[in-house]
Amino acid sequence: MSIALASLRTSAIRARVAPSVAAPVARMLNTSTSSNMASPTDAPATKKQPLLKTFEIYRWNPDKPTEKPYLEKYQIDLNQCGPMVLDALIKIKNEQDPSLTFRRSCREGICGSCAMNIEGGNTLACISKINRDASKPVKIYPLPHMYIVKDLVPDLTHFYKQYKSIEPYLKQNTPPADGKENLQSIEDRKKLDGLYECILCACCSTSCPSYWWNQEEYLGPAVLMQAYRWMIDSRDQFGAQRREALQNKMSVYRCHTIMNCSKTCPKGLQPGAAIAKIKYMMATD
Repeated sequence: MSIALASLRTSAIRARVAPSVAAPVARMLNTSTSSNMASPTDAPATKKQPLLKTFEIYRWNPDKPTEKPYLEKYQIDLNQCGPMVLDALIKIKNEQDPSLTFRRSCREGICGSCAMNIEGGNTLACISKINRDASKPVKIYPLPHMYIVKDLVPDLTHFYKQYKSIEPYLKQNTPPADGKENLQSIEDRKKLDGLYECILCACCSTSCPSYWWNQEEYLGPAVLMQAYRWMIDSRDQFGAQRREALQNKMSVYRCHTIMNCSKTCPKGLQPGAAIAKIKYMMATD
């Protein structure tokens, strides 16, 4: 008799519990089904109309030296392209003309590899936004007044040779006694702000008329700003020797303060101001 009562009690409990558990599951299934069903009144997504932009790019092939440089036209749908000029160049190379040659690396305005002349100004292609006015073509040239390797690639051999000539590294007669760290105060460290950020893209030097005319001997804005960076570093002990190396009529004094360098710097630095401070330091030594 007790076994029969227990069985009836268990059946009653199941009858009470089952609806309360099943109901939420049913509601959940119904909700999920209804949310995934498209309404018959929903309109299909509209596809963007192509926004075609013309890019006129400087071309020259060293394998065909008798052919003069020329501008080649390409069209890109801006709705299918990233926002920067470098995005367009990569799209052209990948989809239209694999022979197009240019330098690029980080795509974040840090390495300086993609420096070129865009719309008449020296800048970095990776941080140069495309003007979405389709009626105006974008004209792209290599950095001006430089020997060209191919297409948009300038020969920077001489530029880097000049940079090497200023010995851009820490020089000391008496290193730290403990042989470990070269300590520097916060105030002295702040003096390097606006100088160490230079990425040696050569935009400033190739926008300087003085550098165009005297490139073999005048060091140019980029290299001189780096020279100043080491002259004022409190940890460096060769400031006087660094200034002495520039005591001639060409290395620094060919600067005529035209200030194209500061206007075109993609990092917003002031090479012209650094050159003026070098002149002041040399005059007061």
